[in-house]
Amino acid sequence: MKENYKVPLSRLKSSFDLTKFDFISTEQIKMSKYIIGQERGIKALNFGLSIKKKGYNVFVSGIAGTGRNSHSYSIARSFAEKRNTPDDWCYVYNFKKPEAPVAIRLKPGEGIIFKKKMKDFIDKLKIEIAKSFSSKEYDDKKSEVLHYYQKKIEDIIDELNSMAKEHNFIFRQTEKGLLSIPLIEGRPMKESEIEDLSEEEIADIRKNSTQLISKAFDIVKEIRQVEEELRHKMKKLNEETALEVVDFYSASIEALFNENNAVVNYINEVKQSIIENIDKFTEEESSELQTLLNRGNKSEDFCTRYEINLFIDKSSEKGAPVIREANPTYYNLLGKIEYVNEHGMLKTDHTRIRPGAIHEANGGYLIIQAKDILINPGAWEGLKRAIITEEARIENIGKESILPETITPEPIPLDLKVIIIGDNYTYQLLYIYDDDFKKLFRIRADFDIEMDRNEENVGKIISFIAHHCDEEGLKPFHKGAIGRVLEHGSRLAEHQNKLTTRFNEMVEIMYEADTWADYDTSSIVLEKHVNKAIDERIYRNNKYEEKLQELIAEGTILINTSGYKVGEINGLSVMGSGQYSFGRPNKITVTTYAGKDGIINIEREVNISGSSHDKGVMILSGYLGEKFATKYPLSLSASITFEQSYGIIDGDSASSTELYALLSSLSDIPINQGIAVTGSVNQKGMIQPIGGVNEKIEGYFKICKLKGLTGEEGVIIPYQNIDNLMLSDEVIEAVNDGKFSIYAIKTIDEGIEILTGVKSGIRDEDGNFEEDTVSYLVQKKLDRYAKARKK
Repeated sequence: MKENYKVPLSRLKSSFDLTKFDFISTEQIKMSKYIIGQERGIKALNFGLSIKKKGYNVFVSGIAGTGRNSHSYSIARSFAEKRNTPDDWCYVYNFKKPEAPVAIRLKPGEGIIFKKKMKDFIDKLKIEIAKSFSSKEYDDKKSEVLHYYQKKIEDIIDELNSMAKEHNFIFRQTEKGLLSIPLIEGRPMKESEIEDLSEEEIADIRKNSTQLISKAFDIVKEIRQVEEELRHKMKKLNEETALEVVDFYSASIEALFNENNAVVNYINEVKQSIIENIDKFTEEESSELQTLLNRGNKSEDFCTRYEINLFIDKSSEKGAPVIREANPTYYNLLGKIEYVNEHGMLKTDHTRIRPGAIHEANGGYLIIQAKDILINPGAWEGLKRAIITEEARIENIGKESILPETITPEPIPLDLKVIIIGDNYTYQLLYIYDDDFKKLFRIRADFDIEMDRNEENVGKIISFIAHHCDEEGLKPFHKGAIGRVLEHGSRLAEHQNKLTTRFNEMVEIMYEADTWADYDTSSIVLEKHVNKAIDERIYRNNKYEEKLQELIAEGTILINTSGYKVGEINGLSVMGSGQYSFGRPNKITVTTYAGKDGIINIEREVNISGSSHDKGVMILSGYLGEKFATKYPLSLSASITFEQSYGIIDGDSASSTELYALLSSLSDIPINQGIAVTGSVNQKGMIQPIGGVNEKIEGYFKICKLKGLTGEEGVIIPYQNIDNLMLSDEVIEAVNDGKFSIYAIKTIDEGIEILTGVKSGIRDEDGNFEEDTVSYLVQKKLDRYAKARKK
């Protein structure tokens, strides 16, 4: 009976036949770096980067190791190379509104020139303006003006003194202005003489002074008008002197950027500012006291307003930028305004505006990991806001946003394609809970974990292996070694007709095989070196598996691999420990008795059962009800448990196993303990496929080997999982020698017959099962329970 369900030896693994490929090692292979097995994702990514409409940014989904990052960068780079280099950007002082620095766009490479030219310009002015004001030509013009107006003032004062003498006064010009002095005997009185005057004489002098001031008001006003004319004339002379220097040295910059209106306007404002603040360029060096107080040169501080903040410099780039931001904090992503502590006060200006990744990537492509941006406060919302407004705006957040001195830089227009890389779960969460996300990331490029195992893809992987050997300086790989790497790729894909696209894991095996070839002093990587790499990789990570096997071997964990028992069976599960997953057998026991509680899942009762496992147990009730409750309602109590299991139990891959133990308990027919089972079941008794079939089989085989193989041991798997078999050579050898068996089934009836050696049984025309079959005995006990309940 069991022989009909054994999986043929040829179906236990699919090896690679590379005879169609004419090479001995990778040295004879034409190298090329294909993007392999991701046609759907690559097509979506290409389309997303091609479309120029708003909102068509790309979310690249898939698991790590499928080439999401490298392929996204490579494709973005190919698009970027065909695009123009974006413009430079500078931030400059806003002379009309200092708290709002102005952004100036320049052609690529012009920014650094503009910055240097402006620095040279201001540096020259600091020297040349001072020179022009100390020149003989300026002194002559200044003297001429001063002499002319001094003569006018003297003439007016002479006229004033003529009038003043009539009142016994004379006017003298001092630093404080005109000063009236009383006369005595035709000469100005001394202070000592004024102090000796009587009150009557002082009153008389005051009376004369009042009369004089009244008469001299217009003349004094005329003096002030002349002085104002002098100041105006001197200011005009200074401006003309400075403007001559400024115009001379600014001419080259204006000529260089005469087509850029923003630069021309800025230079005009700079010139106007310099003329208005000419004293800042002529003042003397800082005093010794200022130096001691570390206040620096006020002129230098003032000239900061003329500095150019080269915000974005594309002088050394060709094509559009592709920026991969590894740490997308708010400021790394969106830019920042920095502050400096000056004497206990935080200050800033336009030269302290720093770009973020969106500014560096502007005009090109920005690649970010979803997990990185979502854990950084403010970064995700800030990025979305920038994409929606199409503006790169720099705003500090948190406590830095409320500093007393702050600036608001002019935003820069944003032309950017954003590529977010994450897993499928993150994509679903964002799509469901973030309304902006579905509007901004309309393209999803989904990277698969596997590809078809056909001649074309095999050829591409062989070429990829050759390219990687050359690129990374690895030894040549022999054809046999390549075949073993490909076989490992199918094992990772868990399918005989598929290959994994998790190339990072294949590459790691290549690196390690190359190292083992070094230890072996071999000039070429052979199949044995790949085997060694795989075996050593397992050894590094299987400590927990070995400890578990020891516990089973010494009887601490009760697992029977021989004999027959009622209501007991070995189920199979998969456990993971980082890079390594392995199969673990679990003893499942079932007890049944008369009652009305139905099937009790003990794990659920103690809250260590997952929802999938709960569902699997509940399906058993549906199966029993349809098959055995045709005459009487189900009247039983049954308890199911995973013995010596203290963690969370989840998944439905043990549902068929539990059903077999339940049928055994109800029929009192013992189960062969040498055969372990995996597979889920539906309510109709059909076996459904499960994951981790290779690990489960190999895990149970290792336990059987420890206890001693007798030829009665084996594993029952779902029929659909035959294509997933990529078993180790050790298991295949044992099957070939008749020491171990693998059975593939489609229904519960087939499985129970293998486990018990008793026919499952079918109903006859009267609706009764064949006598002495499993189903007959189950039905008989259930009917007895039902009748007992009626009584």
